[in-house]
Amino acid sequence: MHLRPLAHVLSAALTVACTLVGGQAYAASTGPADQSQAARVVTYDASASAEFRAAVDRGAAIWNASVEGVELRPVAAGQRANIRILADNGWPRALTTSLGNGTVYIGRQAVNEGYDTVRISSHELGHILGLPDRKPGPCTSLMSGSSAGVSCTNPYPNAAEKAAVESRFGSLSAGLAEAPRNVVTVD
Repeated sequence: MHLRPLAHVLSAALTVACTLVGGQAYAASTGPADQSQAARVVTYDASASAEFRAAVDRGAAIWNASVEGVELRPVAAGQRANIRILADNGWPRALTTSLGNGTVYIGRQAVNEGYDTVRISSHELGHILGLPDRKPGPCTSLMSGSSAGVSCTNPYPNAAEKAAVESRFGSLSAGLAEAPRNVVTVD
């Protein structure tokens, strides 16, 4: 039997099918022993995030260090971003149009009340990555948001939150992701 050539053909066919179904480009497998997929790149535009730019970049870096299935990158000049990040005077919120896409508002109201800007950024990016609020919740849960209190400055997702993001973006490589449409999350 010629199982090895068949495995290569099936692997290539699956990669093409996933790319067509998922609408995203993924790295092809290099062989039967290497079945991992490259991280999906999600770009963000923080040019309108005003004084919160460093906090947004730090929040993205935290997610990049926490999960492997998705990578948040600043958008290249002249390109359209998956995520727009804006500063405004309201409460922080995220408008998710689909998994990995939407608009984040870093609201000054929460900052003026004493909430940590990096935690806000990480939390709102978590919504864009498919995570719901978990209120009330402890400080160890990033998605507990404001219910953890002003003294909570933890910007890191916990193991369950990391696993949920990995699962969502891992299912994209299999063409199975069901992403929310037009979901507004106000924290």
